[in-house]
Amino acid sequence: MTTSTHVSAYERRLKMVEDVLTGRTELDGKAARDLAVHVLRALDHIPERVR
Repeated sequence: MTTSTHVSAYERRLKMVEDVLTGRTELDGKAARDLAVHVLRALDHIPERVR
């Protein structure tokens, strides 16, 4: 039996930012994830026409 797990678009974006932060800085996983949440929150509040 195959079980598929749905991953939301937000979770995919969060993982992408987290991977960049851990790859480019000395942050550990928890700190990188916390910062990724803040980064995405800031990006999501920029109006679409400005992005």
